[in-house]
Amino acid sequence: MENDKAKFKNEFKTRLYSWVLRLIKFIDKLPRDSTCSVMGKQLLRSGTSVLANYVEANSASSKKDFINFFTHSLKSANESKVWLALLRDTGKGDLEELKWLLKELEEAAKILASSILTMKGKK
Repeated sequence: MENDKAKFKNEFKTRLYSWVLRLIKFIDKLPRDSTCSVMGKQLLRSGTSVLANYVEANSASSKKDFINFFTHSLKSANESKVWLALLRDTGKGDLEELKWLLKELEEAAKILASSILTMKGKK
């Protein structure tokens, strides 16, 4: 049986993976105009980077490397929040899905930030 820490890590990775899948589906449904094309590509890069850097942290060669991957994941989450907010505020995309994506991303960013503080011994 998994210990609580390992279980949480696995569940969080699964949660991020599910979020990225929903994000991809959301981006695919955006209007086909120049604004959405640019913002969609930026959001796809930053959004998938949240998960990719979190997963990459598991292969880190040192604690510093591990923290750096978590930091990159958090930065990508913050960038993704900007793109999602801009899409929301310009009326692009499904508003209910945007709300869910933002809410879920806010929670993930809080978990990442808290983890970074804990790893740095500041919490």
